[in-house]
Amino acid sequence: MNPAAVISYAKRGGDKLVGRSLLDCHNPESRDKIQQVVDWFAVDESHNIVYTFHNEKQNKDVYMVALRDDGKLIGYYEKHEYRNTETMKQYELW
Repeated sequence: MNPAAVISYAKRGGDKLVGRSLLDCHNPESRDKIQQVVDWFAVDESHNIVYTFHNEKQNKDVYMVALRDDGKLIGYYEKHEYRNTETMKQYELW
């Protein structure tokens, strides 16, 4: 977690979340979506970003972005863009 994430998730444990599976923090539907995107990232090095949702309350779009080491998928991070709603379809993988 970066410093901004520690602050953002302070009510859920902040830096104490480091080392825990992020899947433990999500419901079954979200876990399935996360796994679907991770699998899609792993299929091709050109698969690198997916729009996941718009948070109306904070007026921000959230994306999942692949992290790679020499082309090999090693994880992902969430990118938060504070702006008006994205026009791309959610979870548009193809």
